Amino acid sequence: QVQLVESGGGLVQAGGSLRLSCAASGSISSLNAMGWYRQAPGKQRELVATITNGGITNYADSVKDRFTIFRDNAKNTVYLQMSRLKPEDTAVYYCNAEGKYFTIRLNYWGQGTQVTVSS
Repeated sequence: QVQLVESGGGLVQAGGSLRLSCAASGSISSLNAMGWYRQAPGKQRELVATITNGGITNYADSVKDRFTIFRDNAKNTVYLQMSRLKPEDTAVYYCNAEGKYFTIRLNYWGQGTQVTVSS
């Protein structure tokens, strides 16, 4: 089992910045990637950014050049640095971790943290 604890959400004005953190604990050796997803009211959950154990990153087109995902392996923590925030970035942001145990695919979610961007 893996536990994910998020922090760093809040209210910010358009153009501002926020940093989200996601600390993983438990059977983290089974993980091979972590990332952030978000869900706005009335919309489906969507990928924001992911990072593999090897540091390969992937971003949604809507956040490229504004958001940066990075990790601190010593702290088992993944961060999402969000800059030049827009009102359309308002959503609940969820940390996600993926892995494998033998042939069993693993998928874990954090509890979510609210990000609200005012215009």
